[in-house]
Amino acid sequence: MNSTTAAAPEFQITVQPSGRAFQAAAGEAILAAGIRQGIGLPYGCKDGACGSCKCKMLEGRVAHGPHQSKALSAEEEAAGLILTCCGVPLSDVVLESRQVTDESAYPIKRMPSRVISLEKKSQDVMLVRLQLPANDAMRYHAGQYIEFILRDGARRSYSMANAPHLAGGQPAATPPVGPSVELHIRHMPGGKFTDHVFSAMKEKEILRIEGPYGSFFLREDSTKPMVLLASGTGFAPIKAVIEQMQFKNIARPATVYWGGRRPSDLYMDDWMRAQLAAMPNLRYVPVVSNAVPEDNWTGRTGFVHQAVLDDIADLSGYQVYACGAPIVVDSARAAYTAQAGLPLDEFFADAFTTEADKAQP
Repeated sequence: MNSTTAAAPEFQITVQPSGRAFQAAAGEAILAAGIRQGIGLPYGCKDGACGSCKCKMLEGRVAHGPHQSKALSAEEEAAGLILTCCGVPLSDVVLESRQVTDESAYPIKRMPSRVISLEKKSQDVMLVRLQLPANDAMRYHAGQYIEFILRDGARRSYSMANAPHLAGGQPAATPPVGPSVELHIRHMPGGKFTDHVFSAMKEKEILRIEGPYGSFFLREDSTKPMVLLASGTGFAPIKAVIEQMQFKNIARPATVYWGGRRPSDLYMDDWMRAQLAAMPNLRYVPVVSNAVPEDNWTGRTGFVHQAVLDDIADLSGYQVYACGAPIVVDSARAAYTAQAGLPLDEFFADAFTTEADKAQP
């Protein structure tokens, strides 16, 4: 028996200035369609909460799903900006995103991983090392992240804190030794996943992961000096970027600003200081916002994003890579572009959006 069913419409999404194009199915968010077809659109939370995927729509129409106004305001939407994570095309669409290049996307894979080691770096930060399959290596850019897929289907995202060349792996060994990734996981009391990490997780535990995700990685085609801005465990992808710079002998001037509430939040301060000897063009500025007398803190104080402005009034010739709490990333983006002349397309960000952040109206 022959029957014909009208095919659901597909819309073409074109990204300028790269000219890359892909198809989005009816009802499919632009970002999901791009990821599915290997197009490296920028994004962070994928839930309409952080604004990392915001870009200019040059032509076409989209309908937005639920999102927070801090991610996309009504004024921004009226000016033609969209969120690709929750924007569903109603026609062919042309976007402007200078972050899309031929190099930006590695295939996303789902795989098992095994806990190799657990090391407490501070009272509330655990360094977790995962072994990945030896026969199906995951390629990633320094700065990208993976997602844990929990038993109930919930997902938790963590940046890889080691550069790809340090993932290692010895497929020819007997038995094969797979590559490994390092994660820095902060305990969120009451958190479904982090409570488990800090109380019950054991070596050899098997976890399902998927990745790589994210558009936060070093743009190696630039020679501009860099600000590497981190708050808390936002240091993880910054660490991977520093390792990548060392490995590739990238000598661009770079200053790391790492902020925490207390000195203990700078949980790899010794590692960071050790890199300065090996990298003459690297500077390090630790900043503490809530030191108490017993900390004996004599360094910089205040908000870490403000420390950058205090040191560099003109950011027009810089690139900024920012990672950490959404309030830090959002404040930095707004201040640097409005006050210090930083071009918006030279601000690269990865905001750690928690489940509590996503639950906000």
